[in-house]
Amino acid sequence: MPFILYQRDDCHLCDLALALLAQVRAPDFESVFIDGNPALEARYGERVPVLRDAGDGRELGWPFDAAGLRRWFAQVPAR
Repeated sequence: MPFILYQRDDCHLCDLALALLAQVRAPDFESVFIDGNPALEARYGERVPVLRDAGDGRELGWPFDAAGLRRWFAQVPAR
């Protein structure tokens, strides 16, 4: 999948991010839980939720809102 949402188990902010992604009808994305993965925990730690475009490496970290998500997705280059 071209988009990845990095999140943690039992993360209230991650739940809010998921609700916003549904609200803006985001393209399909993969949820990756960083818990138990030392490399991902070191990279994302307390920054989650983080949305990443696997195609170009752009990341959108929390906090974000519906308007910010729409702008971010509008910048996705044609694939």
